[in-house]
Amino acid sequence: MRNDGKFDHIEDVLIGLHLGQWFGWSDPMNKVYENLIIHDKTKDKPTKKFLEDELKKQQDEFDSKQYQRDRKYPRIGEQLDEIYHKGLAEWKKTIKAVKDKHPKS
Repeated sequence: MRNDGKFDHIEDVLIGLHLGQWFGWSDPMNKVYENLIIHDKTKDKPTKKFLEDELKKQQDEFDSKQYQRDRKYPRIGEQLDEIYHKGLAEWKKTIKAVKDKHPKS
């Protein structure tokens, strides 16, 4: 997983499927499907297609919410201070400017 939370490898999908160390790699330096090992015999090995499809689904969902990560509102204390000193109308303008700059997709 990247630092920003976006899945970038099938390992990210595998981690979310079951708790514990249920899988590993025959070659930890080459984490490809062909090197995937299932340690827990009660778990089935997911198909390569399932893992790739789920990875794509997670990436698409992450990308669809970019506007949420881009919306940077003033800290709550600053917002309350603006409401107190300038009133709700000015505060609404501040919030609307952020929403307009980063609309929902």
